[in-house]
Amino acid sequence: MESRIEKALIKKQQGYNCAQSVVCTYCDLFDVDESTAFMISEGFGGGIGGMRLTCGALTGLFMLLGLKNNNTNPARLVAKAHTLKLVKEAAMKFKEKNGSITCAELKGIETGKILRTCPECIADACKIFEDYINAEQALNISDIASTKI
Repeated sequence: MESRIEKALIKKQQGYNCAQSVVCTYCDLFDVDESTAFMISEGFGGGIGGMRLTCGALTGLFMLLGLKNNNTNPARLVAKAHTLKLVKEAAMKFKEKNGSITCAELKGIETGKILRTCPECIADACKIFEDYINAEQALNISDIASTKI
């Protein structure tokens, strides 16, 4: 997949919140129109409802992982467990890179020390998602290559 990070950053400049910037950049991969993606992710900006909790870019990434991994069967607990695992791994990667997953901490609201700007968080969330997609595609290609005809 060609990187879409720049596209996400342009969306942020156009007034999208951090979650919208991430989700709307990749929504076409899941046959979700951008208007719907924009509405669904609207309440996650500003660290979820402006409360400066979990970073909006990261929650956007979580939404994408759910879209990617979901099989639309509520009884299929394996898919749910796998999605939760992916979300946890993504959160750990994000925290490792940025020092926190909390909007207030990233913005340095209490400490005065900014760990990461919103555009940097958006780029990091996109990179984690793209790495996941690229790794999955590489696995699919190697599976096909190793199949005996």
